[in-house]
Amino acid sequence: MSLTVPSALLEAAEAGPVDDRDFVACVRESLPYAWQTVSRVVADLESSGADRADNVVPPPGDAERGQLLRAMASDAIRASLERHFGVKLAFQNCHRVAAFRPAAVDSEPYRRFVSTRGQLLNQSPELRNC
Repeated sequence: MSLTVPSALLEAAEAGPVDDRDFVACVRESLPYAWQTVSRVVADLESSGADRADNVVPPPGDAERGQLLRAMASDAIRASLERHFGVKLAFQNCHRVAAFRPAAVDSEPYRRFVSTRGQLLNQSPELRNC
């Protein structure tokens, strides 16, 4: 799953630095499932008052799974989403995206989520091929 980059944005990138808002708009348009998932998790975080919110619902299909994997695997995409939403994103498997408040990044819940133990405990037979 790749980004669909408008000609004007590609020309801007060829000429020099790109405005973060333009890049985020490209991500939003190219990866709508990933955008919706991250937006929902961030909205849950903001409405809960907690330090973390996460998605535990697997994507409905391979195309959506690919979008989420693309967004979380790309340093540039992930960082732009974090800056846009003002959160730290963490990722497990093919669907478990969590948003943490920046102040919670050094917290026990964050360390637990990103730990090898946390990764292993989030495995299940239905997720092994994702």
